[in-house]
Amino acid sequence: MNQNDPEITTKDARRSLEERMQQKIAEIDAVVQDLPAVVIIHNFQKGFTVEYMSPYGAKLLGFTLEEIRNLGEEYHYKFFNQEDVPDYLAKASELIEQNNKEMIVSLFQQVRASENHPWKWYLTTLKILMWDDEGKPLLTIGLAFPIDPLHHVTSKVSRLLDENNFLRKNYNRFSKLSGREREVLRHIALGKSAAESADELCISATTVETHRRNIKRKLETSSFFELSQYARAFDLI
Repeated sequence: MNQNDPEITTKDARRSLEERMQQKIAEIDAVVQDLPAVVIIHNFQKGFTVEYMSPYGAKLLGFTLEEIRNLGEEYHYKFFNQEDVPDYLAKASELIEQNNKEMIVSLFQQVRASENHPWKWYLTTLKILMWDDEGKPLLTIGLAFPIDPLHHVTSKVSRLLDENNFLRKNYNRFSKLSGREREVLRHIALGKSAAESADELCISATTVETHRRNIKRKLETSSFFELSQYARAFDLI
């Protein structure tokens, strides 16, 4: 057998990388029972699929690790609120693109085992765990910390994520507003009358009313609640 055969050398390198990867995972598995979090290891080079999940996490989902691994990329859509997934995958992609061993990204996620279970909030932190022989990210590790549903932070997180989802869905509409219209929208959300807005903005009340009509037309709503949602989501108030 020719030991200098490139194909044999490549196979040996792959085998060695796989062995090192399994060793790294075994090191993590040895301490997960002492961690107050669900530990998930993703294989970025296999489509960001799950390579490992701590037994506690698998038990919460009601699946075995093998079943979770076999889900492939479907994993990201089966257990998570779909409104959170784009943000989650975008942050994971940013982590990989930066390829910085010191970089950590954090995000809130809603998770449930099935449609028959309620959503539960988790704070997840991600970092790169392992690189291949060419210095490309191979594994990422995530720690998902459960958030006490009775804690006040849960309602705050829920409100912030609702605003973030509203922002993503309505960005195109909001971008149609001029700078002056955004100022008037802010005044609407603050409950100011047309006369009060005119005084503060140094324009006529008639002009304010025109801006108000244009705002409602561009945002396709005349609801004070929805107009206030725009103001909150886009940091006008």
